[in-house]
Amino acid sequence: MSFNPVKITDTTLRDAHQSLIATRLRTEDMLELAHEIDSIGFFSVEGWGGATFDSAIRFLNDDPWQRLRDLHEALPHTPIQMLLRGQNLVGYRHYPDDVVEKFVEAASRNGVGVFRVFDALNDLRNMQKSMETVRDIGAHLQGTICYTTSPVHSTEGFIEMARDLYAMECDSICIKDMAGLIMPEATRDLITGIKEEIDIPIDLHSHSTSGISPMSYQTAIEAGVDILDTAMSPFAMGTSQPPTESIVASLAGTSRDTGIDLLKLRKVRNICLRIRTKYETLVNPISERVDSDVLIYQLPGGMISNLVSQLKEQDALNRLEEVHQEIPRVREDLGYPPLVTPTSQIVGTQAVLNVLMDGERYSNVTKEVRDYVRGMYGKPPAPISDDIRTKIIDGEEPFTGRPADLLEPAYEKMKKEAEKEGLVHKEEDVLTYILYPAIAPSFLRGERKPELIPKKADTSAQATGGMPATMEVEVDGEIFAVRILSVDGGAIEQTGAMGAKQIPRTAIEGGVKSNIQGMVLKIETSIGAQVTAGDTLIVLEAMKMENPIKAPAGGKVTDIFVDVGDSVQNGDVLLVIE
Repeated sequence: MSFNPVKITDTTLRDAHQSLIATRLRTEDMLELAHEIDSIGFFSVEGWGGATFDSAIRFLNDDPWQRLRDLHEALPHTPIQMLLRGQNLVGYRHYPDDVVEKFVEAASRNGVGVFRVFDALNDLRNMQKSMETVRDIGAHLQGTICYTTSPVHSTEGFIEMARDLYAMECDSICIKDMAGLIMPEATRDLITGIKEEIDIPIDLHSHSTSGISPMSYQTAIEAGVDILDTAMSPFAMGTSQPPTESIVASLAGTSRDTGIDLLKLRKVRNICLRIRTKYETLVNPISERVDSDVLIYQLPGGMISNLVSQLKEQDALNRLEEVHQEIPRVREDLGYPPLVTPTSQIVGTQAVLNVLMDGERYSNVTKEVRDYVRGMYGKPPAPISDDIRTKIIDGEEPFTGRPADLLEPAYEKMKKEAEKEGLVHKEEDVLTYILYPAIAPSFLRGERKPELIPKKADTSAQATGGMPATMEVEVDGEIFAVRILSVDGGAIEQTGAMGAKQIPRTAIEGGVKSNIQGMVLKIETSIGAQVTAGDTLIVLEAMKMENPIKAPAGGKVTDIFVDVGDSVQNGDVLLVIE
């Protein structure tokens, strides 16, 4: 059987840097690269969506809508592809249908040509509205199967889902193997099986974390895959995709030759090398190496680099192995969801909390885990046990319908809120505010500062005002890097979006401490209020999830040391209960 030439979707501008440098690539460094990429002849360039929207406003002070417009101008001949999380859009919860429609329309208007739409639970009800809107605006609709392995997932089930996506009038279908789990034989069976059923292009997206993806790509080519996702070599392999240049070279001169010029690719690679050098300090060796353990804990590429970053923030990177072991346990508890945003964050963050709480599993449960168990994200692949449901939502009966049906229209209401606060300078700012109400206001007011790209640490006392911020210490012949937070247990300075303030770390009678590093999202009490044990006092946003700080005992709140927007460290005293 003969097949058409293989087409390539290059992921360097989205998933590759999300996977290797925690989504920190800035627009200014994308544009020269995009100009050169435009001459290559890719099927599409994945350059928007996923975690890029969040990271742009949270860490980079970089407007994602302006990024999209700039990339569209730099790529006049190459479609920009975005990763759209169905009813979650580019956030971590469901949004009302009117918001979904407005977002898809705005994304298309600003430059997205290909929409890869998925749902973390493969619940088609959560993909329906965004897919309808993509069809209505006439963009390319790529329906997505989130590939995973578990006792309740099978090749036959994925083929059936492909039939359903075809019936929903998709232009192409993507097999999204976000953790690099798909084996060569499973690749052959799945692609062959889908192609026997439907006649639209099939795209395979995988990650190199387990070391298997190049073999699975070769099998996919033999089975007739139409499109492969790759990344330019300086941002390839590890938790990213296989290298674009290698895949193109392997097909040169064959019946499936991509037609892409390797010499043109070399120019793109050389720009990527310069960019990679600039961001070198953000690349963690854990994200670069082959890790066969991913076949057990199944974390997607982008989540691994972010998990490492998050554990560093919690000063708990030494507990990474414990978290890896806890992740499959949490996943089983929650009914074997595929681990892709937002379920990867939901499962991964809960696993971190279960470990940091020193074995008291689910003693601290994020809002998102509660909502997941309540059915607010859709139908889990397997039923959640009564024991786990009782532990997390105290026996509440979960909702079994389409979650978005519970949501009232919100666009016009939140538009008025944003306008009243003076946050709207262009129409798209309303969507930014709706998607990220906690951090968008400070971004839209111009109050956030971009993270600096770390350089090699200068640990001299002169550079840090008399005391080093970091140092290396040797213990029993082993060298450890140490970050200095305080001296003699005194107060340390924490910097948030609005500046700096002093937060005590010393022991205070009745003091309620943060048990995690994060940003103060909500303060649910006030000075003088009477609280009872178990009341939520403060909500921290940590690892992109909401983490409640509860009253350990009843009493009167006599002091509050933090404000909304403040950054806090594990161990900081947040308030006092007398």
